[in-house]
Amino acid sequence: MEKKYYVYIIHTQDDKFYCGYTDDVERRFEAHKSGNGAKYTRAHKPDKIVYSQEFPTKSDAMKEEIRIKKLSRVKKLELIRSAEAPELL
Repeated sequence: MEKKYYVYIIHTQDDKFYCGYTDDVERRFEAHKSGNGAKYTRAHKPDKIVYSQEFPTKSDAMKEEIRIKKLSRVKKLELIRSAEAPELL
């Protein structure tokens, strides 16, 4: 069984977005919620995962994370909507 990697976007309680990559989205989200994730999510409390996409390699996931982080808020919202995540909006 090959390891898979994911890019994810978290919506925070103060209406911001955090993007990251991982090999286990749920475990990483729990780490963010408990304060053991990224420094950013300690200051901007996670609300829910609004987007995730699977990749075959860590490198591919990291490249997509960088691409997403460069997007404007409007483009991130479009990406989330295109992935059929209507629970946020």
